[in-house]
Parts: sequence; structure tokens; C-alpha cells
Amino acid sequence: MNDTQHSILKTVFTTKMLICIFTGFASGLPFYILLQLLPAWLESEGINIQTIGVFSLTQIPYIFKFVWAPFMDRISLFGLGRRRGWMLASQMTLLAFIAILGFLSPSLNIWLIALISFIIALFSATQDIALDAFRRELLLDNELGLGNSIHTNAYRIAGLVPGTLSLILSNYLPWNSVFIITALFMLPAIIMTLMVKEPPNQAPKNQSIEDIITKPFSEFITRNGLKSAMLILAFIFLYKLGDSMATSLATPFYLKMGFSRLDLGLIAKNASLWPSVFGALIGGILMIKIGINRALWCFGVVQVVSIFGFIWLSIQGPYTVINLEQKISLALVIGFEALGVGLGSAAFVAFIAKTTNPLYTATQYALFSSIASVPRTLINSTTGFMVAYLGWTTFFILCAILAIPGMLLLFKVAPWNTKSQENNNGQINSSI
Repeated sequence: MNDTQHSILKTVFTTKMLICIFTGFASGLPFYILLQLLPAWLESEGINIQTIGVFSLTQIPYIFKFVWAPFMDRISLFGLGRRRGWMLASQMTLLAFIAILGFLSPSLNIWLIALISFIIALFSATQDIALDAFRRELLLDNELGLGNSIHTNAYRIAGLVPGTLSLILSNYLPWNSVFIITALFMLPAIIMTLMVKEPPNQAPKNQSIEDIITKPFSEFITRNGLKSAMLILAFIFLYKLGDSMATSLATPFYLKMGFSRLDLGLIAKNASLWPSVFGALIGGILMIKIGINRALWCFGVVQVVSIFGFIWLSIQGPYTVINLEQKISLALVIGFEALGVGLGSAAFVAFIAKTTNPLYTATQYALFSSIASVPRTLINSTTGFMVAYLGWTTFFILCAILAIPGMLLLFKVAPWNTKSQENNNGQINSSI
């Protein structure tokens, strides 16, 4: 084994990377409940596609989490520190409200379901602020690529609980039991939070409220310059726009194509597991070799091409009878989509982490991830109406077209032949 291989193995098999598995799973579970299980539940109860699409508006806390992130940078809870205290409070609340959902009827309590979905999104976003800051402070700069890839990988794997296990259980158990079982998967996150140590506090002491709120934003603009900062923010908004729109109604799409919830549980979601694992892990290892900039280019191309699988499937369906050939087609489309998203997300999350200043981790990370959430929340709330007007095939073609602007911004934000340079504080100097 040469020195490079030994170095990679030493980086992969550490306690830090194990923690990244738990942070990813904890972050992904509530999100995929809202993205996968909730739409499948509403669809099975006869709620129309327009209403299901509008339900993405309940995820609006993901957009505005930068508003309360500055205070989370300064306030500790339960004597556990700035990060662990907020993590525990969010995880306990999520466990309770996810379990409550299944006791309601979509036909009778749609507004109450929307409110609880909003609360789940609110505390999921709060947990993300704490987890993202915790992970950024835990990892060294040279560990960010792999650590965030493992986090992203575990984030995706968490989707197998609401997207596979819960859908299968819904064929045999009442929905209230399904949601209780799903909620209990927050327990490993709670145990992890109680066991890990709080990262060192790098935040400046004795800041005024004004400094707490304004410094993280002004520092980012000052560090990069206004033009470069705006281009970075535009890139964060656009890079996953097409992919996010294409997958926003994936579960209702598969059901409309004629596949059953059992098909989705046994075939579709499992088909995404290994490509997702492969994509995120290989993506993280490749980033050690080629850097984040080139990874954004290479993985972004795969991410865009994966949208064409949805186009192909929509042309073939809907199916009147589901046979082995159709099931294999579904598995291939889902598998390639998972590979593209796994690779693209690994590079994208590493880019966001690298762009933060450790002095203002929670606020800046929340700002960047909030901007990335805008397409998923606001734009995706219109996708149900787009599908109703355009049809599935034209809709997915539009998604592929909207994925191109984010790729074009790579010429400015992450040029192929330019690697991001760091100063002694771990800050990123833009190559724009």
C-alpha cells in the first residue's frame, strides 16, 4: 500500500467520519419524510397533485433559517453548548411531531397537517443549522470534501426509511403506526448528540446584537467583493435547480406511471441505495484528488444527464400492467438519478462548507443552504401546476433546461484549472 492509499484510508476510518454518518442521517430523515412519505400518504388518500405540490410551501423554514442562525451561534441550551443543545431540542421535537402526523386524516385535517408539516420543517431547519455548524467546526479543511460526502451519503440513505420501509409498512399497518415507527428513527440522532463532544467555540466574544446579526453577512461580502459574492450566491441558487424540480414530485410521478407503493418500497427506493452510496463516497474520495472545482464540473454533468431518465420514463408510461421490464426500467432511472444527485450533492455541500468562515459558521452556512433551498420550496410549490399544464414529459425537459445556467456559472465561480486557495484562517479566496 503506497503513502497516498494509506493517507486516504486514515482519513476515511475515523471517529469524525462516523459522526458525519449520524449527522447526515439525522438531517435527512425529517426532510425525506416531507419529500417522500408525506406526498405518498396524501396521494393514497386522494389529495390532488396541485395540492401536493403546494405542500412544498410548508418547507419555507429551510429558506429563512439564516434569520435565527445568528442567535444560535451565541445561545447555548441545556448546558450542552451552542451546537449540541440546539441539536437535542430539535431532535426531540421532531420525534414528537412526526409521530403525531399519522393520527390525522388528509381529507378532514389538511390544514392541520400543513401546520404540523411546517413545524417539522421549522425544527428540521433548526437542526440543520446546528448540525452543519457542528460538522464544519469538527472537520479540518482537508477533511471537508470526504466528511461532507459521507454526510450527504447518510442523508440520502435516511430517505430509505420514509421512502422504502414506511411505504412497505403502509401496506400492512395503519398510517398512525407507520408514522410512529418512522419517528423512532430519530433516536440514534438523539443518542449521538448526547455522546459527542461540543466543538471548540471560535465565535468572537462580547459582540453586540448588531454585530451578531450583520457581521456574518458583511464578512462574506468583504472577503469576496460584492460582484463575486453575488455570483457565488447565484450559483448556489441555480446549481441544483433543475434536479430539485425534477425530483420534487418523484413519488407521485412513479405512482401516476402505474407503479404501486409496494413497487416503490421494494424496487425504486432500494435501487437508489447503492448508486447513492457509490456516488457520495467516490465523490468524496475523488475530491481529495481533483479538488472541489473540478468535482463541481464533472459531477454536475452527471446530475444534469440524470434528468433525462425521467423524460424517457414519462414517454414510456403510464403503464396499464407492470411487468419485470417496467420494474427494471424504473430501477435504472432511479439508480442513475441517485448516482447523479449523490455526486453533485457531495461537491455542492463541500463547496458551501468551504465558502464559510469558521468564525460565523452557523449563520453563513445557514445563509448559503437557505438560498439553495429556495428552488426546492418556492419554485417546487408550482411544479404541480406545471405538470397539470405541461404534462410530465415537457415538465422534465424544462427541468433539464433550467439545470444549464448553474453549470455555466462554474466558469466564474469554480474555473476548471483553478483550485480554491485558503488563508491561515481557513477562509476561501475566490478565484473569480
